Amino acid sequence: MALRLLYLIVLRMFGWISLLARSETSKDVEIPVLRHQLSVLRRQVPTPRLSWTDKAILSALARLLPRSADDTCS
Repeated sequence: MALRLLYLIVLRMFGWISLLARSETSKDVEIPVLRHQLSVLRRQVPTPRLSWTDKAILSALARLLPRSADDTCS
């Protein structure tokens, strides 16, 4: 399982590197497309079952997100 996690981390890193070469417009268009895909998937699967590798990646990526304005005012 650790090998799978390492593979997923390396895969994400290459994905991030490829984002550097893309234009801002293509990145801005990708966000609504991904949101639409997510809404379609939510209609098909009531509750996704996350593996421990999914949870680890999501928690690591969530740390990179900026905090909301409510959190910074406290």
